Amino acid sequence: MSGQMIITIHEEQADDERLEALSAALRRELMALDVEDVEKVREGQAPPGTRAVELAAVGALLVIFKESAQLVTGIVTAVRSWLQAAPPGRSVEITLGDTTLKVASATPDQQEKLIAEFVGAMQRMGASPAEPSP
Repeated sequence: MSGQMIITIHEEQADDERLEALSAALRRELMALDVEDVEKVREGQAPPGTRAVELAAVGALLVIFKESAQLVTGIVTAVRSWLQAAPPGRSVEITLGDTTLKVASATPDQQEKLIAEFVGAMQRMGASPAEPSP
């Protein structure tokens, strides 16, 4: 069973170009994990007369993965690690189903607690526990 997670990057005073660069860097990090795909979130149809078929939500990524608590923890940990090297003013929202986790300037202990709660919420939504790889 595949799961989907939306990761949205926020940075104070960042323009669209900067958010695109940040999302591309985070996408590279996430693709190194055992995820099925990481793609830009689509917002809808482009205005008439433009070449684009769809509009991308700037700074937002859709992560498609095989549902497991272990992989969700790995994704969230990778995002947190990526964020720790960031300047102040950057945060990331991770949404899985109806649950959203905002990772910003929390202490490592606070972030660990939030991650554990987030993964627990995912498990309560019916995701299967980690399966061993064949």
